[in-house]
Amino acid sequence: MIPKLFQIGPIPVYSYGLMLGISFIAASYLFSREFKRKKMDENAAINITFLALIGGIVGAKLLYIIEEWQYISSLPSGKLFSTDGLFSPQGLTFYGGFILAVIMIYFYTRAKKIPFLRVADAAAPSLAIGYGIARIGCHLSGDGDYGMPVSEIASWVPWGTNYANGTLPPSVAFRGTDVAQKFGGVVPDTTLCHPTPVYEFILGLIILYVLWRYRKVFKQDGKLFFLYLALAGFARFMVEFIRLNPRILFGLSEAQIIGIISIVIGVVFFYINPIKVVPELKTAKKRKNDNG
Repeated sequence: MIPKLFQIGPIPVYSYGLMLGISFIAASYLFSREFKRKKMDENAAINITFLALIGGIVGAKLLYIIEEWQYISSLPSGKLFSTDGLFSPQGLTFYGGFILAVIMIYFYTRAKKIPFLRVADAAAPSLAIGYGIARIGCHLSGDGDYGMPVSEIASWVPWGTNYANGTLPPSVAFRGTDVAQKFGGVVPDTTLCHPTPVYEFILGLIILYVLWRYRKVFKQDGKLFFLYLALAGFARFMVEFIRLNPRILFGLSEAQIIGIISIVIGVVFFYINPIKVVPELKTAKKRKNDNG
C-alpha cells in the first residue's frame, strides 16, 4: 500500500486524496456531458456539481461522526477540533455524503424549476464511476475499508492483499473482534485480506457500462437513476458480507440496511410505470430482428 505517493516541497500528496480528486474530475466530466446532451442549462450543471461536492463532503463527515460519536465524544477538548478529531481527513462515509448531496440538489432544482429526476439521470453514470475511482484511493491508502482475511472467507482466491503499510493495518482494523481471537488476539499486519475496494471499483465499472448503454434508451425521467439505486445498493449489500463492519440489525451492517432501502426504492420506482423506449431504438431493434 502507498498512503503517501510523493511530496512536492512541504506538500505531501496522498493516494486517497489524489484518487478522490480524479474521481471528482471524471464524474464532473460525465455529468457535464450528459447535461449538455439533455439540452439543459450548463450553468446549472456547474452549480449542481458544486452542491454535490459540498454536500458529499459534509454529509460523509456527519454520518461518520454519528457512527463514531462514542469515540469522538471521548476525545479531550484539545483534540476534538483538531485533525485527530472532527477535522480528521479520514472518516468519510459514502452514504452520508450521497444522501445530503441529493437533498441539497433536490431543493436547488426545485427552486430553479429544473426537473430533478432529469438531473438525477444525468448524474447516475457519474456516481458509478466516481464512487469506483474513489474506492481505489481507499485501496491504495489501506484505510481499513478492505475485507476479511482470505483465510476466513474464500481462502482459494489468489489475490489476497497485504495491507501492512496502510494507514489502518490489520492488527488495528481487527482489534477486539472475533477474527482477532482466531489469530490469538492480534491479526498479523501481513495477513492477506480481500481487496474489497477493488471489488467495488470493478462493480462500479459494470454499473457504469449498464447505465451508459441504457442512458439513451429510457425516455421517462428517473428510470436511469432508479436503476442506479438498485444496482449500487445491491453491489454494496453483497460486498459488505466480506467486510468487517458492525452488525446492527438482523446480522446486517448499517451499509447493508441502507443498501436494501436503496434497492427497494430503485426497483419500486423503476417499475411504477412501463419502461418507455425511444421510438427510433424500437424501430432499429425490429429491423434487426426481421433481418434474422
